[in-house]
Amino acid sequence: MQNTLFFAAAFLYAACALLPSRRGAVISGVTALAWLVHGAALWSAAFGPGSLRIGFAIMLSSALWVSVAAYWVENRNFALDGLRRLVMPCAFGAALLPVLFPGAVMAVESQSSAFGWHVAVAVLAYSTLTIAAFHAVLMALQETRLHARTATTGGGGWFGGAIDQLPALLTMEKLLFRLIGIGFVLLSLTVLSGVVFSEQLFGRAMRWDHKNVFALLSWILFAALLAGRHWRGWRGKTALRFTLAGFATLALAYVGSRFVLEVVLHRGIA
Repeated sequence: MQNTLFFAAAFLYAACALLPSRRGAVISGVTALAWLVHGAALWSAAFGPGSLRIGFAIMLSSALWVSVAAYWVENRNFALDGLRRLVMPCAFGAALLPVLFPGAVMAVESQSSAFGWHVAVAVLAYSTLTIAAFHAVLMALQETRLHARTATTGGGGWFGGAIDQLPALLTMEKLLFRLIGIGFVLLSLTVLSGVVFSEQLFGRAMRWDHKNVFALLSWILFAALLAGRHWRGWRGKTALRFTLAGFATLALAYVGSRFVLEVVLHRGIA
C-alpha cells in the first residue's frame, strides 16, 4: 500500500514541477495534495505494530517532505517559483527512494513510550537542517551566478533560469537562518533527550559512539553559527560554511553510516 502512495506522491511532485508559473493556485493545491500523500506514505512505511522502520532512504525522503512544507508555507510570503523548480524534482526522487531502499525493521515493543517521540524529533531535526544545507548550496550558486554574469551572458539553461528566479540573497539569508533556528531547537531536544533520558529511551546508559559524538559536534557548530550571527553579525560565506559543516557532521552521525550499512554492506539496523 505504501509503495502505491509513494508512486502517487512522486507523480504529483512531477506534475507540480511541470506546471507553468502562472497557475499559482493550481500549483499550491497540487503541492498540498502531494505533501499529504507523501506524508501518509512515510507514516505507513515507518510505523508498524510494535515496530519502526528506519533507513537512510526514509530519512532523506522525510527531509524532502519537510522541505516541501517549508516551500509551501514560505511561498505565501515570498515569490519562490524558482525554488519550486528545484525542490519538486528532488522531492520526486525522494518519494521513490523508500521503494528502492526500504531499510530495516526495528522492534520497539520493549522500548519506552518516549522512544517514538525521540525518533520523531530527531527525524524532524535532521530534515530541517537538510533543507537548510540545500538552501545554503542554492545561495552559494546564486551568488556565484550573480558575480559571473555579464551583460552578454544570459542563458544557463533550465537550472540557470531557476536560480535567476530565486528571491534576493538577503531574503534567502533570512529564510536560511529561520530554518537553522528551527532545526537547532529540534536538534537540541534530540541531543538533550538522548543524554538525559538514555536509560529510559534505550534501556542503557549513554554511549559515546560515533552517532552521539557527531550529533554533538553538529550541535556545537550550529550553536556557534547562531551565536556568531547574533553577536558578530556573521553572514555570507561564513554562514554558508558553518551550515554545510554542521550538516555534513550530522549526516555522518546517521544517514552516511546507514547508507554504507544498507547499500554497500547490505546490513540492517544496528
